[in-house]
Amino acid sequence: MALRTILEYPDPRLRTRAQPVTRFDAALGTLIDDMFETMYGAPGIGLAATQVDVHQRLIVIDISPERNQPLTIINPQILTREGEASTEEGCLSVPGIFDEVKRAAKIRLRAQDRDGNLFERDFEDILAVCIQHEMDHLEGKLFVDYLSDLKRERIRKKLEKERKERATGATATGAGPPAGARRAY
Repeated sequence: MALRTILEYPDPRLRTRAQPVTRFDAALGTLIDDMFETMYGAPGIGLAATQVDVHQRLIVIDISPERNQPLTIINPQILTREGEASTEEGCLSVPGIFDEVKRAAKIRLRAQDRDGNLFERDFEDILAVCIQHEMDHLEGKLFVDYLSDLKRERIRKKLEKERKERATGATATGAGPPAGARRAY
């Protein structure tokens, strides 16, 4: 397994629409394992292949505090949506930024597992929100797209400034929330 680099907003590769997975082979298994390792190391609770510059319809998720309930979702399709939830979201590709986003509170999903087996399952609460967030990545959409133009521009400038500071060895102001206080997907 290997840690992969997570693309950060406004990297244009994050806007690439992912293609369906057609080969369920050892290379796919390695990618899935790498994505889990990358997500856990970030730390996050969800990661789409697009975020690691692989443009296939693949998502990994684990919302458990113990990190022992890995969920692999390949070629996902939302069949139904119910209710509405407004949840504070964060994103591994938009580090340190959190904001409210409205999504369906419950979804019915059809997808494939890591072996290519088709399944349908209902998801609700944070798991439903996380799946929708990651599926947006597969379409080239980020959670900041739900925010106002002004907010999105401020976030872009803030992240670019932080990247420049990291590159020059300067420390960024504002350490952000304590580890574990918020979870990014």
